Amino acid sequence: MKKLDYKVQEKELYNPQTKPALINVPQMTFICIDGRGNPNDQDGEYQKAVEALYGLTYTIKMSAKSGIVIDDYFDYVVPPLEGLWWIDDCKEFNFRDKAQFCWTAMIRQPEFVTEKVFQQAKATIIKKKPELDISKLRLALFIEGLCVQCMHIGSFDDEPTTITKINEYIEDNNLINDLSDIRRHHEIYLSNPQKAEITKMKTIIRLPVKNNHI
Repeated sequence: MKKLDYKVQEKELYNPQTKPALINVPQMTFICIDGRGNPNDQDGEYQKAVEALYGLTYTIKMSAKSGIVIDDYFDYVVPPLEGLWWIDDCKEFNFRDKAQFCWTAMIRQPEFVTEKVFQQAKATIIKKKPELDISKLRLALFIEGLCVQCMHIGSFDDEPTTITKINEYIEDNNLINDLSDIRRHHEIYLSNPQKAEITKMKTIIRLPVKNNHI
C-alpha cells in the first residue's frame, strides 16, 4: 500500500504560491513542545526539543514494525516540522532578537494517533532512548482556522519581506491581522537548513486573520 503523504494529498496546506492567499486550516493532531530562546544555539533548548519531537514521532511511525497493534494504523510520510513563534509582551515580532523568542515546535500526526498511542510511544522511547527528555511533549488538537499564508523562499532572516507581502494582502482584502496570545505566527519548514542551499530554502508562513465586519 502506498504511503500517505499529507504534503501531496493536501497541497493547499503545504504547497502555497509565493503570493499570499487566504486559507481556512482544518483541525489537526500534533505532538508539541514549548520553549524559549535562540533556535540556533547548538545544544540549546530548541535543538533538544526538536530531537525529542522527532524521536517520539518516528517511534509512533515505526510502531507497527515493532509489533505494537494500533487501531486504524496506516503507513505515512512524516509531515514537516512546524513552529509557532512569539515574543512575550510584544505584538511586533523582532526577527533579530532571537534570544527573546518563545516557540512551540510541533509535528502533525496521523488521525489514528490518540492519547493512548501517544502514551505507548512515550513508554517505548523511554526504554530505547532514555537520554531524550520527552517530559514536555504533549499531544494536542490544533484548530488554526482562517489564515493568510505564503511560500517564503530563502533565509529565515529575510522573512520580513514575505511578511510585508502578507500584511499588504490582509489590508487590501479587508481582513484583520489576528495575532494574539492564542493565535501565533506560524511557520512550516519544507527544507532542511543543514542540507539545503539557503537561497532556495522553502518555508510556509501563516498569519492568523479574521474578517472585518465593520
